[in-house]
Amino acid sequence: MKRNVTHLLLFIFIPFLFFNCDRSRVFEAYKKLPKTGWHKDSLLTFPVQIDNTVQTNNLYINVRNDIKYKYSNLWLFIKIEEPGKTAVADTFEVVLANPAGKWLGDGFGGIKTKQVLYKRNVYFPKAGEYKVTIQHGMRNKVLKGITDIGFRVEKTGE
Repeated sequence: MKRNVTHLLLFIFIPFLFFNCDRSRVFEAYKKLPKTGWHKDSLLTFPVQIDNTVQTNNLYINVRNDIKYKYSNLWLFIKIEEPGKTAVADTFEVVLANPAGKWLGDGFGGIKTKQVLYKRNVYFPKAGEYKVTIQHGMRNKVLKGITDIGFRVEKTGE
């Protein structure tokens, strides 16, 4: 009998732990880039549904790069379009390696993941779908070595 109760409790609480690990996350997604490279004209679009217009949020850019990537940084053009088509555009640098060439991201093997705070304490004035567009701003027409780009919206303090 005790064994059945133990199994029942595990069955109930383990899924609960998995679903509540990241309660501050409002949105997070990655876009995989082609193995042939990220073309300068290629826009990565993230549709972000915002329901809470009072909560402040932190915005993050997530970059996965191959250790064969030729540069220590990545310049990005980021545009956030709110419902109603008002847009804010920005240029943002992600530093991927220190001056000595050591990768700053996490990960074993050939892929490193770096999460960088893009904007702090942002509030979204309108409920609805925001469109976040990211384009690389490097000089190369086709940028090789970046494998994925992600965008994350995270609630600040509860």
